[in-house]
Amino acid sequence: MNISRYAAIDIGSNAVRLLISNVIENDTEVFYKKSSLIRVPVRLGIESFMNGSISEETSDRLVESMKGFYHLMKANQVVHYKGCATSAMRDASNSQELIQRIKKEAGIDIEVISGKLEAEIIFSTHMEALFTGLDNFLYVDVGGGSTEITLFDKGVSKKSKSFNIGTLRVLEETVTEKDWLKMEIWLAEIAADYNDLSIIGSGGNINKMFKMSMKELGKPLNYKYLAKQYKDISALSYEDRMLDLDLNPDRADVIVPALEIYLNVMKWSKVDNVYVPKIGLSDGIARYAYKEYHKGSKSHKIPVFSAKDSNID
Repeated sequence: MNISRYAAIDIGSNAVRLLISNVIENDTEVFYKKSSLIRVPVRLGIESFMNGSISEETSDRLVESMKGFYHLMKANQVVHYKGCATSAMRDASNSQELIQRIKKEAGIDIEVISGKLEAEIIFSTHMEALFTGLDNFLYVDVGGGSTEITLFDKGVSKKSKSFNIGTLRVLEETVTEKDWLKMEIWLAEIAADYNDLSIIGSGGNINKMFKMSMKELGKPLNYKYLAKQYKDISALSYEDRMLDLDLNPDRADVIVPALEIYLNVMKWSKVDNVYVPKIGLSDGIARYAYKEYHKGSKSHKIPVFSAKDSNID
């Protein structure tokens, strides 16, 4: 048996995350087990979606987070890592400049990935294996800047689309009626061909809703329950959501638009149940890091710097 550590860096619209996973290999199988997850609420999406670029102050926070991630990976003896950035960095005009700065000052390579690749990475975790009897389903990932939806027919990906409808965009009222209509038409076409769909939901907000529901893993959240939660949480002030529901500050505002997105997806696709595997992009990235390493790629091995080589403190 061999045990080693691989890391995933997920630069999202609402936060940045470092997932360190233990990979356990025996003669026949490979097992992934989370070692630690660090989440830093650096909210890139607000500036990227509203202003088209990321400010110097927020860029500084992101770079400092990456420096911290570098040291944590080094301390945990991570063999290989993969860093991915999603919607906020896709939309920011200064994303390449920021990526170069992260490389220079933190020693970390970041790749801006498409919405399609984002969905593929998440689904590489084979989260559908957690649920039995789901032949046809929509995989739905609601992020801060976009919602990725993939149709699976008997476990095979048939079509996928990324919509510029995310929690931060809804919060900042930058999602137009035309944006919603595109999603509605696309889902209605799918609903016309399938009458036995379920939804597998991914993302921090639906994970939080599942935790709040106190349901057993494998049991779905239904439309009626989510609609009631949407009504009840919307009626609370931002402060009460933090105090009464024990939500973090950067969760208390976006959980309402997340529920709105999920309810619309369920309504337009005529689906009543959402299954929540509590597995997300970070888990998929960690698996990609392992596969990259075993294909011979050494580009994301943790570099060793001296003081003269970099600006890492």
